[in-house]
Amino acid sequence: MKLFQKLLLAPAALGLMAPVAASAADLNVAGVRQYTTSEEQVTSITQFSDVKPTDWAYQALSNLIERYGCVAGYPNGTYKGGQAMTRYEAAALLNACLDRVTEVTDELKRLMKEFEKELAVLKGRVDSLEAKVGELEATQFSTTTKLKGIATFVLGANSFSGSSPQVNKNQAAYGATTFNYDLRLNFDTSFTGKDLLRTTLRSGNFLGDNGSAYGNGLSFMEAAFEEAGDNAVVVNRLFYSFPMGSELTFGAGALIRVDDPGMLGIWPSAYPADTVLDFFTYAGAPGAYNLLALGGGAGFVYSPKGFKGLTISQNYVSAEGSAFSDDIPGSKEIGNAGSGNPGNGGIFTSGAGSAAVTQVAYTGEKAPLIGGSYALAFAYTYSQNLALPIATPAAGSASDPSATNVYSSANNLALSGYWKPEKTGFIPSISWGVGSGSYNLNLTSGYSSLQQTKGTVISTWYTGLQWDDAFIKGNALGMGLGQAPYIAKNAQPGGGTPNDSNYMWEWWYKFQVTDNISITPAIYYISNYNGQDATSNASGAKTTSNLFGGLLKTTFKF
Repeated sequence: MKLFQKLLLAPAALGLMAPVAASAADLNVAGVRQYTTSEEQVTSITQFSDVKPTDWAYQALSNLIERYGCVAGYPNGTYKGGQAMTRYEAAALLNACLDRVTEVTDELKRLMKEFEKELAVLKGRVDSLEAKVGELEATQFSTTTKLKGIATFVLGANSFSGSSPQVNKNQAAYGATTFNYDLRLNFDTSFTGKDLLRTTLRSGNFLGDNGSAYGNGLSFMEAAFEEAGDNAVVVNRLFYSFPMGSELTFGAGALIRVDDPGMLGIWPSAYPADTVLDFFTYAGAPGAYNLLALGGGAGFVYSPKGFKGLTISQNYVSAEGSAFSDDIPGSKEIGNAGSGNPGNGGIFTSGAGSAAVTQVAYTGEKAPLIGGSYALAFAYTYSQNLALPIATPAAGSASDPSATNVYSSANNLALSGYWKPEKTGFIPSISWGVGSGSYNLNLTSGYSSLQQTKGTVISTWYTGLQWDDAFIKGNALGMGLGQAPYIAKNAQPGGGTPNDSNYMWEWWYKFQVTDNISITPAIYYISNYNGQDATSNASGAKTTSNLFGGLLKTTFKF
C-alpha cells in the first residue's frame, strides 16, 4: 500500500480509537498548534524520550520522521505514543505529511521538466535499441552458436648456408621471399553451457604442388600443420565434448585431434604466445603429442575431486593409413576412420593411421619454495602408420610408413611441464619437454625380402622462455631452443652410426596492436638442417647445412 493511501486510512483507524463523544470542546487547540508547529518537528526518532526500539510502531514512526519530516513532538520532548488521539489531532498530522509529499511531488515535476529533452532522447534511444534487438533476434544465425575467426598473414624468407651440396638445392627450392595466409573459422555451439560442439572451416596456401618456404622440412610453420589443401576450404574439425558428472569429461568426433577438449587433461606447455617454428608447439615431444593424429576418435578426462589438480586422460584417434597425400606434397588426408577397408582405415584396424595417448598430469596453483603456478605431465603414446609431424629427413623417413609402403608402429614417451611466475616482469615463464620413441619398421625397399627392425630410437627436447607484458603491457617476448626429432639410434641394417642431430633456435616479439590484431616479427636458426642426409660429401668429408630465416606474422582475431 502506498504512503498516501496509508495516510488516508490513518484518520479512520485513529478515529476508531478516539472517544465517540469527542468534540471541539474536548480538543486542546493550543496543544495541537504546538504539536504541529515546525519549531517542534524532530529530525531523528531518538529525540523522543518516551519512544523505545521495542515499541511495536517504532519503525513506522522512524520512517515518517527521517524520510518525510512530518512528525512533531510535544514541547517537553515526548511523543506520547500510548495516548488516545482525537480526529482533529489526526487531521493535523495528516495535513503536515501531505504538505511534505506535495513538496516532493513538485520537486520531481520540476526535475522532469528541466530534463525533458534529455529524457526524450533517452526514450528514443531505448525505443531504437529495442527495435534493433528485435530485428537481431529475428535474423540471428543461431542462439546457441558463436563464430570465432583467426586470419594469419606470414611474410618471410629463408637463407641457407654450409658446405653440403644440399645447400644449393635448398636455396633454389625455398630461398624466395613468400607471403602466405591461413584462415580458421570456429563455430562453437553449446546446448547446456558446459558442452561444446565445434565445427572448424580452414583454408590456406602454405601447401601446394611446389611447396612453400614454410611447408617443408624443419621449417614447418604453426599455420601449416593442419592444412588439408591449397586454397581449398575444408572441414578441419568436427567433434563434441561434454561433462558427465563433476569428474569426467568426454570428447568424440569424426574429425577430432588428440589435444582437443575432452581428449587431454592439460596441454603441458605455456609456450608460445604466438607460434613461429612449428616444432615448438609440441611440448617437446612430437612423437607423443602427434598432431597428425586427426580423424575419427574419442577420449575422456578424469579429474578426481579428492586430488585437486590431478587429471588422467585416455584417447584414441584413427587418422590416415598413410599420413601424406600423393597429390599435395607435405599435406595429409584425414578422417580415414570412415573407410570400410580394414587395410586402409576404420577403427582399431591394422590399416588405420592411429594414435592412442595416455596422459597423467598435475597442475599446481603455487609451486613449493618459489611460488607461481606450474604443471607436469607424463604421456605414453602407441601409434601405427603415422609419421612424425616434423623431423629431420632421416627421422621423418624412419617414421613414415609411406616411405616403404608397409606398416610400422611406435612407442613414444614424453615428460613435459611449465612454470609461470606470480607476477610478470624480469623472470619469464619456463616451458620444457623431452621425448623419445622406439619405432618398429617393416622394410622392403632396398632389401631382397621383408625385414623387420625394432628399436630405431628417435629423440627430441626443447625449452621455451616467455616474458609476458614485455616492455609494454599486453606484448610478449619469447625464445625457444631445442632439437627436433632426430635418429639417436639406428637399427636399420647397414644404417651405421647416426649423425642426425640438429639444433633449433628462435626469437620473437609479439606486438598487441589492438585486442584483435597482433604483429610478430621473428628470427630463427636451424643447424644441420638436412640431418645425416647432408653430413658428408662424395669423398666422405663432413659437411654442414644450416638455415637462417626471418618472418613477419600478422594475426587477426574476430
